[in-house]
Amino acid sequence: MKRSVLDNGIRIVTEQFSHVPSVSIGIWVENGSRYEEAADGGISHYIEHLLFKGTDRRSAAGISQEIEGVGGSINAFTGAEYTCYYVKILREHVPLAFDLLADIFLHSVFDPSEIERERTVILQEIAHGVDTPDEYIHDLFKEHFWRGHPLSRQICGTEETVSALQRDDFLRFIRARYGPDRIVIAAAGDLDHDEFVIRTREAFGGLTGAVGPLDGVGPTSHGGLAMVEKPLEQVQVCVGLPTVSQDDPRRYAAFVLDTALGGGMSSRLFQEIRERRGLAYAVQSFLSCYRDAGYLGIYAGTTAEAVPEVIGVTVGELGRLAANGLEPAELERAKNQLKGNMLLGLETSTSRMHRVATCELYFGRDIPLDEVAREIEAVTNTQVTELAAYMVASGPVAGAVLGDLKGRTVDAALLSPA
Repeated sequence: MKRSVLDNGIRIVTEQFSHVPSVSIGIWVENGSRYEEAADGGISHYIEHLLFKGTDRRSAAGISQEIEGVGGSINAFTGAEYTCYYVKILREHVPLAFDLLADIFLHSVFDPSEIERERTVILQEIAHGVDTPDEYIHDLFKEHFWRGHPLSRQICGTEETVSALQRDDFLRFIRARYGPDRIVIAAAGDLDHDEFVIRTREAFGGLTGAVGPLDGVGPTSHGGLAMVEKPLEQVQVCVGLPTVSQDDPRRYAAFVLDTALGGGMSSRLFQEIRERRGLAYAVQSFLSCYRDAGYLGIYAGTTAEAVPEVIGVTVGELGRLAANGLEPAELERAKNQLKGNMLLGLETSTSRMHRVATCELYFGRDIPLDEVAREIEAVTNTQVTELAAYMVASGPVAGAVLGDLKGRTVDAALLSPA
């Protein structure tokens, strides 16, 4: 990775590799849903949509037609701590792609009619999330686990907050949060770093102002069981407990623990819940980590009758990890799986662009792949056991259940790993 900083504070990071014909470019803004006021809930995501709705030079339709007309793609996404606008293009079309990306980022007009049209789209997106149980269960879990904190809120906002946002709100928010000191421009593929810096300076060098540190008070986790009745064919279950933050040195032990617990078909939970007991088709664990907090979550879709057993098996495995960690073969398999997945996941210019950007956002430096591989390989069973014990001791286990329980109750005592 190569890194440069413009005079106005914009950071530029690139990774050059010439064995692919594409280049991916992303504008990353260190702003997301966790930094919104409650009344502005969803405004970061709304702005992400609106930047594709026209500039002084391009219409909304023209933006997509221009990039797709040369075989490229353009998209964006909003998270809790950042928003990204990106293009993927053949190397010969980099000038066009960069011009288009800079145009929508710097010169969007926020036409009132487009704002109203997109409001309807986002309200449908919110409704879609509620109607998609295996997605909605994660929102319910976060709302319960980190209740009262911005990290508990839906990134899209709510029907109430989205309906209230107006053009002046978007312009105010951009002025306050889209300063050059909060922007990283990342690229990966067949490109030259110095040429990319010149191009970036020409387009973004005139951007002024400063946002400074954003207020990001850490969350407090809550245990217990949240249950929502809904007529569904399956009951959705999510169980979780606190874990390390993005930059915690123990994160490599967390990667190994997560992989061994529920990271694939050979994992403990998949083997026990699906293969041995036949209780669920889908079961997996995952890490959700942020600047100052994180949680390890476990998801399963099951029957109403099997919910207590699924929760009991899941929490029991957490307790066993805290007591004994992993068997030698499990530890080795998880390490190899992680290293293989890391390399396979970086076969595209977009994934590599994402990697260099997040390295800059969270660490302020490149973390080379060989360093990551060494750190994974160095994880010991003692580190996994100590981390699992820390997680179990650092906060109560929480759970969320969504579906038709047919009058059944679930004992919250099942969440105790003791």
